[in-house]
Amino acid sequence: MDKRVVITGVGLVTPLGIGVDESWSALCAGKSGIAEIALFDASKFTTQIAGEVKGFKAEDYMPKKDAKRVESFIAFSVAAARMALEDSGLTIDSANGDDIGVITGCGLGGIALLENTSSILEKRGPKRVSPFYIPMLIGNMAPGMISILLGAKGPNASIATACAAGTHAVGEAFKILQRGGAKAMITGGVESAISRSCIAGFNAMKALSTRNDEPEKASRPFDRDHDGFIVGEGSGILILETLEDALERGARIYAEIVGYGMSGDGYHITAPSPDGDGAARCMKAALKDADISPETVDYINAHGTSTKFNDIQETKAVKTVFKDHAYSIPISGTKSMTGHLLGGAGGIETVFTALSIYDSILPPTINFENPAEGCDLDYVPNVARKMNVNVAMTNSFGFGGTNATLILKKLEEKH
Repeated sequence: MDKRVVITGVGLVTPLGIGVDESWSALCAGKSGIAEIALFDASKFTTQIAGEVKGFKAEDYMPKKDAKRVESFIAFSVAAARMALEDSGLTIDSANGDDIGVITGCGLGGIALLENTSSILEKRGPKRVSPFYIPMLIGNMAPGMISILLGAKGPNASIATACAAGTHAVGEAFKILQRGGAKAMITGGVESAISRSCIAGFNAMKALSTRNDEPEKASRPFDRDHDGFIVGEGSGILILETLEDALERGARIYAEIVGYGMSGDGYHITAPSPDGDGAARCMKAALKDADISPETVDYINAHGTSTKFNDIQETKAVKTVFKDHAYSIPISGTKSMTGHLLGGAGGIETVFTALSIYDSILPPTINFENPAEGCDLDYVPNVARKMNVNVAMTNSFGFGGTNATLILKKLEEKH
């Protein structure tokens, strides 16, 4: 029989703040973390705004020697993992370390380092390239450093499925625990891709908002005046445990994970299928995995990127899956405040979904003023809503047509 899996700890590093309390309170207050880019001179770029993490110091979460040798995405993930572990009350030691694993999602890894090293190579030659270049660059150093610094020696992997990576990571960690492959997993997503080539590349695709004079209003999922997404950075990490082990040690339980779905659009390298078919099949797969009917879902944390293609297609997919019930389900587009963390999005949004269940509050979709054509559902416009949530869904969809959905459920009582 499959084991039941619960969330016992959460950690956040986001454009809204460092730590769960700061990020979650800002999110529920409808505050935006989008501002002018400070990481590089963006004055010549079509898009000059992003969701940067502010005031973060890697040395607060790891030895100074290590802090100097890791890229931001690695440091963000280690910080969020430490927060989540402390929040869970779980102790990792020589007795249980082999039974605790790490899986994280990351889309681009150390892309800024790649740019800088390419410049050094061209201007100063190959002998000036750092010996830490490759270890600092690769995405799997996020779970690698978490394992090294925290002593988690169980299953270890990094998933690189673009903007669905964080959700895929949580889903795969869930499945490892469900089948008894570990007793606890540290999982989520991370990204730090606010760099010259990343912004230039997305600008070349005309994928980003150019509302540079109003950064806080630039990300506007499902709104008629959306003109593209905003790149964000940060990390969301969760501690997953079997329900049996969590109850045995008296852990606080935020929510249970009950369903995980995956699908591929098989349509286009960047655009979703026009009828939302891939997203719909993904949501249906998660519902089937959870063995629940669509009518039991109370709330959806949407992918909601603030792009014409995603917002309309995701809305179509929700209507396909939930039919008339779609109009009764509140839907939050939290990227309106955090920006789009790419491979890290699923990590922070799974944390947000768990907190919505635990705290009985739905974050708003800010900047929702006039619905885009075809976007006629309840997007929790502009103001958070108090509501008891029993079953929630969170979606992530990535370039290449890769899709991921998780379903979380409230336990009968908080523990």
